Amino acid sequence: MEVATLAAPSTDVASGGELQRGFGLSTATYVVIASMVGTGILVSPGYMMIVLKNYPVIFGLWALGGLLALCGALCVAELAAALPQAGGEYVYLREAYGPMPAFLSGWTSFLVGFSAPLAVAAYIAALYLLTPFKSSQDEAGHAVQIVAAIIITVVTVPNLVGHRQSAWTQNLTTVLKFGLFVVLVMAAFLFGKGRLANMTQGQPMGQVGIGDAATQLFYVMFAYSGWNAASYLAGEVKNPAKTLPRSLLLGTGLVIILYLAINLTFAYAVPLDKVGFDNAEKIPQLAVENLFGARASSAFMVVLGLAFLATVSAFIITGPRIYYAMAKDGLFPSIAGHVSPKGRVPTYAMIAQSVCAIVILFVTDFQNLYQYASVGLSVFALLFIAAVYVLRWRRPQMERPFRIPGYPVVPAIFLIVILFMTVFAFKQWPKPSMYSLGSILAGIPVYYIWSFIRRIKKI
Repeated sequence: MEVATLAAPSTDVASGGELQRGFGLSTATYVVIASMVGTGILVSPGYMMIVLKNYPVIFGLWALGGLLALCGALCVAELAAALPQAGGEYVYLREAYGPMPAFLSGWTSFLVGFSAPLAVAAYIAALYLLTPFKSSQDEAGHAVQIVAAIIITVVTVPNLVGHRQSAWTQNLTTVLKFGLFVVLVMAAFLFGKGRLANMTQGQPMGQVGIGDAATQLFYVMFAYSGWNAASYLAGEVKNPAKTLPRSLLLGTGLVIILYLAINLTFAYAVPLDKVGFDNAEKIPQLAVENLFGARASSAFMVVLGLAFLATVSAFIITGPRIYYAMAKDGLFPSIAGHVSPKGRVPTYAMIAQSVCAIVILFVTDFQNLYQYASVGLSVFALLFIAAVYVLRWRRPQMERPFRIPGYPVVPAIFLIVILFMTVFAFKQWPKPSMYSLGSILAGIPVYYIWSFIRRIKKI
């Protein structure tokens, strides 16, 4: 990977003459890794163990999720290289379907796709950092929220300064997080007290229901979400035609390998009969404790909390680029389109998202967040991956520096599996799924009201 991103940014300016092309391959790749390696890999395995009760099926779902993430990354690589503009899927939906679907995507991103996961990532980081200092979850709950809010604020500040500070913050925290998991995997099999026999426990594979497997795949895909993260920086990446496809595929490939290794480590360390709803969200802590003892577990949780600053930073960097693009199109308050004179970053969009995340910290129950967020994000994943077909049909002459290998099969694999999952989600999780769909549809009247206000102002 290049190290030029840690030097002064290039003076190249992105389209529109405002955002600066100051990010290189390393930072773009780190953003993908940091966006993907988040709360999902810590929380999802425990619930999958409880529901599926079969490690081979669990491994199979993580492998399938990796395949889908890779298919999605290939599709986004084509779109991002052809449309190297800030905003990610908002841009692709706008070009393929028009302004309203694009607005709904941005509306969903602000409420569900970035602010809520940012709040969760900061909460998990704070929870782990406070592990040695709390005697019970109830006593620490309010403290965790306060520390999480401080984390969001502290990590937002360097990202407001400019590209160099963003690059340093993102690169260093991502290396810490990725390296921590690599060390855990290696140490587990070299020095840990685990048992390969754990993988033979549980119910027979034939007794695992298809519906259960389909809905658990949502947890897997939530953990893999972020494979498109570099596309949000498309307007600020140097040489986007080459850098974006490379960063998307490199980051996604590394995370797939890491996730399979982490799940193998969890299986090696944690017997299925030791997992229940009371400890499902503490599988990493339980695994380290079983492998190396309670003291090592406490130390690991603190370091993992620090490592999660990478995820917090990734959300702070990527999400505001959507609101910036929407503001430039007149579909978001114009202040979100303002960039700082020196740092050339969307300052107010960053602040708005961080404030929203802090509010969510204090008003939201996280119990159904994964189900609620996963369904909404999957709906838009279907739309923007389908945009590959739409744009190939509507704009065949568009310059495409990168083309999907295996087209049209690769996008079809992604769309078929995600559609299958979504149908089962409405059957298995009716309330969270309907709430998620309702929050998306609520954006339709907001779009028309906003459009009406814009027309009134022009009169």
